[in-house]
Amino acid sequence: MSRVVVQASRAVRPVWILAANRPSAQSISNTSVRGLRTYSSSRRSTFLPVALQTSMHLRRFSIAALSTAVASGAWYAYQGDAKVQSLVSHVRGFASSAVTSAHAEDPSDPTRRALLVSNDQFYTTTLSEDQPLAKTTDDSDRRVLNMLTPEQATEKLRKNEESLLVNRGNGVIRYDFSQVPSNSPIEDDHAEMIVEVPSDVAVNTSGNPNSDWNFWAVFDGHSGWTTSAKLRTKLIGYVARELNETYKAAATDASVLVPSSEAVDAAIKKGFVLLDHHIVNESVDKVLKAQSRRVAAELLAPALSGSCALLSFYDSDSKNLKVAVAGDSRAVLGRRGPSGKWTATPLSEDQTGGTPSEIKRLREEHPGEPYVTRNGRILGQLEPSRSFGDATYKWTKDIQDKIKQQFFGRTPSPHLKTPPYVTAEPIITTTKIDPTQGDFVVMATDGLWEMLSNEEVVGLVGSWLEQQQSGNGGSKAWLQSWFGFEQKKLPVEAANDASTEGQRRPIRQQQYDISGAESRFVVEDKNAATHLIRNAMGGKDRDMVSALLTLPSPYSRRYRDDVTVEVIFFGQGPDSRTVAINKEATAEQEAAKAKL
Repeated sequence: MSRVVVQASRAVRPVWILAANRPSAQSISNTSVRGLRTYSSSRRSTFLPVALQTSMHLRRFSIAALSTAVASGAWYAYQGDAKVQSLVSHVRGFASSAVTSAHAEDPSDPTRRALLVSNDQFYTTTLSEDQPLAKTTDDSDRRVLNMLTPEQATEKLRKNEESLLVNRGNGVIRYDFSQVPSNSPIEDDHAEMIVEVPSDVAVNTSGNPNSDWNFWAVFDGHSGWTTSAKLRTKLIGYVARELNETYKAAATDASVLVPSSEAVDAAIKKGFVLLDHHIVNESVDKVLKAQSRRVAAELLAPALSGSCALLSFYDSDSKNLKVAVAGDSRAVLGRRGPSGKWTATPLSEDQTGGTPSEIKRLREEHPGEPYVTRNGRILGQLEPSRSFGDATYKWTKDIQDKIKQQFFGRTPSPHLKTPPYVTAEPIITTTKIDPTQGDFVVMATDGLWEMLSNEEVVGLVGSWLEQQQSGNGGSKAWLQSWFGFEQKKLPVEAANDASTEGQRRPIRQQQYDISGAESRFVVEDKNAATHLIRNAMGGKDRDMVSALLTLPSPYSRRYRDDVTVEVIFFGQGPDSRTVAINKEATAEQEAAKAKL
């Protein structure tokens, strides 16, 4: 995840040619791939295979229109919503301006489908079969590599998927997880845990002799992977410890027995804040005492990088689901409405320097500082307004100068006056879950929400459930992958303005104003989280999915983010006190990792 604005570089950007082995009877049109976004490249190509040179010389479309359309992702990142609508007409014109090359290939020659990335353009062309694939071919760092086939793209999509069947009779019946990297290594992380509540803590007001605390968490790292990795190993433990103390205190008070919702919220917040204090402040004390650059490099890494955190806590006794968020990862509840369609209810608010409620809070906490938020970013640089780590927005200038002089570091922002500007204290929502109604929750890092709306995500899970229930998840699934859904629209209620307040629309929808987007969705995965990621990457458009997954790090980051998704299904399941691997929806290398 890219979260910090840095000075734009004038260095030459590499050009990648992505080739897919596929026969073709004629040359392929220079056709745009909609939905992809890239930063600009100012250097013209000096070497290309003959077929590509021909295609480039014969195209007859507007370079300005191409540059505007394909580079709009970068423009949006810096300019915000005000510039987006003005791009729509350019994009629509660009989408209909594809021109067929006048160069006729010999129909008998086998060719390879290719995507050419060059000079702000992203379009299809052909490569002759006898042209070799290569690494660096000249000083402009141009490379050629095979584009993934749809089958290889599917393998990559499913590489990290997991699914667990929860047979504990406490309202959670299954949860699916999947993750696709863009950064290398991936900066996202995740953690899950089920805690059987001990008898001295459990009150069992529901009459169930056994109750569980269920935790699910996704972490969206930025400026490195170390903070999110720290959260994976520590956050649930910190929160569970505080909850344990809170529940035990209530159980010993005959007049209380069960802690209030406010007390539970306070315990979760305390767990978040204590861990961030350990990462950001206690690490400094240890480093200054050790006086060692090696120790500094190890201890300060999680403080200097950063991570958003989204944690869900479900108490099977009270049926309350607490969703705590610090950052802009998001949780959405799917629930059947009176019409039989699903409704999408956001359980969190995106917390960035562009969120109205966060702007108000920051300006009240830092009066007289006009740069506290600028262009939707803290001090004009960091996007999340709540996160773990990100110590340069929390340390005083004196501490930062001391760290820089004795070890390493960056010069503090000239706008740094009254830190901390960023906090790890989460905002928490409480939702009563009804397992008898088949509620589900989708938790995901913003790599998913950049591509799909709340309603699209809930509708996609609803369609996935309908296929599983109809029995088409097996041998007939390939029919769905070819012909799409039987229904013309997703089974989800339309959003109202109030339900999306404080949340950003997907960048794809803002930039390209895509109409009829539902026609691109497909159901062909056993894992619900993988199903969502596939449709975020292009769904039925297999070329789009293959292209997005072929681009290697770090260049892929211009078109897609790391994506981490969890889908939690609530229901009335059997009680065998077990958690089992769902092998049909779990990657083979994960089959031995049963968790509890």
